[in-house]
Amino acid sequence: MFEKTNYIGRFAPSPTGPLHLGSLYTALASFLDAKYHQGQWLLRIDDLDIPRNITGAAAQILSTLETFGLHWDAVVAYQSDSLSIYENALTKLASSQMIYPCICSRKTLATEGDCHCLEKKIDLNAPHAYRVKADQRLIEFNDQLQGTIISNMVEQDDFILKRKDQIVAYQFAVVLDDAFQGVNHVVRGYDLLALTPKQIYLQKLLGLATPAYMHVPIIMDAQGFKLSKQTLAAAVSLKEPQRIIFQLLQLLRQSPPQALKNSTLSELLAWAIKHWSPEHLKNCHSINQFAEPS
Repeated sequence: MFEKTNYIGRFAPSPTGPLHLGSLYTALASFLDAKYHQGQWLLRIDDLDIPRNITGAAAQILSTLETFGLHWDAVVAYQSDSLSIYENALTKLASSQMIYPCICSRKTLATEGDCHCLEKKIDLNAPHAYRVKADQRLIEFNDQLQGTIISNMVEQDDFILKRKDQIVAYQFAVVLDDAFQGVNHVVRGYDLLALTPKQIYLQKLLGLATPAYMHVPIIMDAQGFKLSKQTLAAAVSLKEPQRIIFQLLQLLRQSPPQALKNSTLSELLAWAIKHWSPEHLKNCHSINQFAEPS
């Protein structure tokens, strides 16, 4: 358990569109966990994947969070302001010979199965990515909801840290972002659990602290797909924010009293912070959007 005053959490959406119900659900979970521990809740805009960014989406996300009473505790951070941090970390890994250039295309990998660039002399004037060498260590961590997770890095293969288009990969950037912001508790969706061993591996290579992790179940739509922009999930309605927060608390298995249905948004959030009990989500991977209240 973190000391309450030392807790630093965060929410890090990508500006690829407006928040949908699933992303607001994750934001609420991370907000409640931080506030329950009387900690800080930071907001970071993960805007590195430039081709996918949508103009105005970041401002829209901030406005939506404010509409729902989810106020952050420091200046909003943007990944695009941290490019020098990523380059310095790449240089550090290169000096310890832990990364190598890769010219493989998706077609090549689909045909050959694995990247063999480590064994080749690569022309650095040609477009190339950078991969990190995966060694034989076991990565073990305890997720607050999903239990003990053990992963053999050899099975993860050598994964990309910087793409051919010069965009830093998510799992590399997020490790450095969290370290730079002092984040020591990460609350996010279960769909990102499989990436966590890779991120912990990078933390160890770079000598960074490993945050505590909590992967909450993801929300599924009526067809059994995760609510996401890829499945065309609708933007969350800004009408009646109190009603939607009440619904999300039910999906988070917090069992808000029916009497709170007619309360104000600030009263509802105050109750939710005081009574936050993530233990109700233990070993749960997904929740149907239309599930009956627990």
